[in-house]
Amino acid sequence: MTRTKRIPALIPLMAIAIAALAQTAAGQSRDERAIRAQGDAWQRYIATQNVDSLVGIFTPDAIVLFANAPVMKGSNAIRASWADIVKIPGLNIHWTPTRIDVASPTVATEYGTYTESYDTPSGKARDAGNYVTIWHKVNGKWRAAVDAPVSTMPAPTPMPAEATDFVVRNGSALSWSDFVSPGFAPGAKISVLHGNPAAPGRFVLRLAFPDGYQVPLHWHPTAENVTVVSGALDFGMGNAVDPNATQPYSQGDFVFIPARHAHWLQTRGPTVLQVSGNGPFQRILGAPK
Repeated sequence: MTRTKRIPALIPLMAIAIAALAQTAAGQSRDERAIRAQGDAWQRYIATQNVDSLVGIFTPDAIVLFANAPVMKGSNAIRASWADIVKIPGLNIHWTPTRIDVASPTVATEYGTYTESYDTPSGKARDAGNYVTIWHKVNGKWRAAVDAPVSTMPAPTPMPAEATDFVVRNGSALSWSDFVSPGFAPGAKISVLHGNPAAPGRFVLRLAFPDGYQVPLHWHPTAENVTVVSGALDFGMGNAVDPNATQPYSQGDFVFIPARHAHWLQTRGPTVLQVSGNGPFQRILGAPK
């Protein structure tokens, strides 16, 4: 049989192969659309805090691999974890598939990118990264069997190691310098007892104010521990200065000021405060947005 005579005989076989490929592609397309729809529903359930429906996205023995956390396995563990996650203030999670590979009629792999943000006492926190999800088709429905998000954000800068040197400061021999900060009136003095307030790490310092000194409304990105060493003051917290909303404090009193809590004060007589916390010790005028 010549080559030209063989071609008509191959045409039916080629048609069958093309039809089979088209059917496979159509099946994969339907499966891909179904998986994308499951991912969209997953994100809606997070936004609406619908934990029951969210758990239904997973297989009963699913595994979730969160960074810096033990492996979660099974519906009960996934339910407990997501019940806490969806209650995080200001939570916003969004992910976009880059590729969905339907490897067989019952197994598919998805990978893509995600973004996440939520509120913390120090302000809005954000994360971004990649993820891999393995899907299994169970009773005709695609369900997540393995989910593994991987952050691409830089690791946080570790806190400096604790100092090992013994430090003593004699109260009558402290070294004082002018305390200069934008928005703060002149006249205050500062003495650093330990650490570097301008750098990451723990610090202890003292601030000396003259009688009637007004510390303006301001806030700090980190928490602040304040002890009245001598003197007295009127202290207020809130997003606006209200002289009627202050509390009096005097020698020996202690105040813990959480991060991002605006506050102000006015001294009654010469006053010395001891302040400690984790640096950098930033002072931002006004109230946090």
